[in-house]
Amino acid sequence: MNRKKMILFYITVILYLFFLTPIFFGDIKVKALATLFIVQILWIGRVFPLAFSSLLLILIVSLTFFSFEETLSSFGSGIVWLLFSTFIISNAFIETGLASRISLNMLRLSRGSGRLLVFISFFLMFVLSILIPSNIGKGSLVTSIFDRISKSMEKISAVPNLSKSLFIGVAYIVAISGAFVATGAGSTIYAYGLLASISPDLNYLNWMIYFGPPTFIFIIILWVIFLVCFPPENVVKTVVMNLIDERVAKLGKISKPEVKIIIIIGFTLLLWVTQSLHGYSVPMVGMLGATLTIMPKVGVWDWTKAKSKIDWDMIIFFGATILLSSMLINTGTIEWLANLLVSYFALQSPFIVLFLFVICTAILRIIFVNVIGFMTIMMPLGVTIGQSISGLTSLGVAMAVFLTGVPGFLLITQSPVHLISHSYGYFSDKDLFRVGIISLFFWLLVVFGSVFFYWNQIFFKN
Repeated sequence: MNRKKMILFYITVILYLFFLTPIFFGDIKVKALATLFIVQILWIGRVFPLAFSSLLLILIVSLTFFSFEETLSSFGSGIVWLLFSTFIISNAFIETGLASRISLNMLRLSRGSGRLLVFISFFLMFVLSILIPSNIGKGSLVTSIFDRISKSMEKISAVPNLSKSLFIGVAYIVAISGAFVATGAGSTIYAYGLLASISPDLNYLNWMIYFGPPTFIFIIILWVIFLVCFPPENVVKTVVMNLIDERVAKLGKISKPEVKIIIIIGFTLLLWVTQSLHGYSVPMVGMLGATLTIMPKVGVWDWTKAKSKIDWDMIIFFGATILLSSMLINTGTIEWLANLLVSYFALQSPFIVLFLFVICTAILRIIFVNVIGFMTIMMPLGVTIGQSISGLTSLGVAMAVFLTGVPGFLLITQSPVHLISHSYGYFSDKDLFRVGIISLFFWLLVVFGSVFFYWNQIFFKN
């Protein structure tokens, strides 16, 4: 453990000894805040692996707030098992080669045009979000394709602007497209679980209706931003098309496993979209889809291979974030913090309150690498503020917080996908910050427009 991590570890030990041992008789809300600070220091500082820090949280909560059995109940949540299921489904989709086939054939639609290549790459992310509920999985798959395209074009002439648009675009759109569907990413799965608990009518289809228009509008704006900031060079279209055709040819004809996964995913998506008709929950349908991928004769792989693709550390961490959120809510800490904010904003208009809260969310997001950990604090707080201030709704505020906190526009450290995309060396920190400032401004406009002119007027008016 390096010096920085040791200092952070000692800070957490001091916080624990001072606030969470039996010698401290303070308010339970103070203990809850101390626990929040401890785990965020461990998570943000990467003092230990996320899963191990999450195990420490389980012990702290069990010793201080709930019984061990009550603590472990968070890991039995349907949302945790939905994440488990999506790991299996998405990796089966990638394993068969169908993910690469779909990606390459969509990029074919650009006909070798640099401008169209950037635009289609944005929409590709939305398609992959429906099928691959992992931002890192989507980012890794697409950046590897873009790297080969960029290197092939550079053999003819330099294309720095086009490469910047493609790779920075991946960093932005992977996260934003993950918000499009309820199973699009781990943070989205968490958000869906929380919002569904306060709005029983929320389902898979409604989620796409809520978040589809704002995200689609933004990708068009983002495309224009990239055209202005990084005007794409004129490329030799045949080079791009030949490379894509060559990659497609290597995949050969569509295979039997690919046909099977098309049927399985299609069936799963159909059940998700028609949830309001049959009544089966999204997590249950996800488990059915995951099971079908492993089923003899029907599936595309066996359990031995499937279990190696499951990110068990992420599942432990995900369950811990739900536990942390429950602890903050059940101890009254979230309500207490919300009341402080509400009393401060008492004389302000609902618009000003939402504006300031969203801006604070955007600022705080800069220092949070892990989106799920960030959402466990901000979304429950948004729900409570929405319930407390006339003119706002808990669902509307929480959705605004979710959209604001999903992407990281300014720093490479704001998400693992940023780090993956940057590792290829096509853009610098300054490039990201330069286009990020502009993108963040327009993203916030889209968020505010969604609250006041889309969600509020259409869905929450009554």
